[in-house]
Amino acid sequence: MAQKMADDEWRSFVLHGTRTGKLSTVSADGSPHVAPIWFLLDGDEVVFNTGKETVKGRNLARDGRAALCVDDDRPPYGFVVMRGRAELSEDLSELRHWATRIGGRYMGEERAEEFGARNGVPGELLVRLRIDKVLAYSEVAG
Repeated sequence: MAQKMADDEWRSFVLHGTRTGKLSTVSADGSPHVAPIWFLLDGDEVVFNTGKETVKGRNLARDGRAALCVDDDRPPYGFVVMRGRAELSEDLSELRHWATRIGGRYMGEERAEEFGARNGVPGELLVRLRIDKVLAYSEVAG
C-alpha cells in the first residue's frame, strides 16, 4: 500500500541521484506542455534554467503556473508532484551560479563549470518554482 512521504522524505527523494523532473506548463491555448528538466531545490523552491524562447520558457513568462513530477520507475515505485508559480530572472550571475550547481548534480562536479558556462548565458532564464502543494508517495506497489 502506498505510503505518504513526510517533508524530509520527499525532499530527499527528488534530490536522489540524477532523477529528472517532468515539468508541465500551460500553453497559450490552455493545453498542457510537458518537458524533462534538470533541477535543484532551494528551500521551498525548485530551481532550473531554460531558454527564454523555448516552449516552456514562453509558457512560464505568460502564465507562471506549473507542476513538476519526479518519479522512481523501479519497484516498489514512488513519485512526488510539486505545484506552484514560477518566477523568472535573467540575472546572469545568479543564472551562472545555479546552472553550474545543476550541471554538477547531473554531469558530475568535474563538468559543473562547463555546464554553467554553457547554460548561464544571455537568452537563458533562471526559473524559481515556488512550491505551493506537494503530493508524495512511496511504496506505490509495495
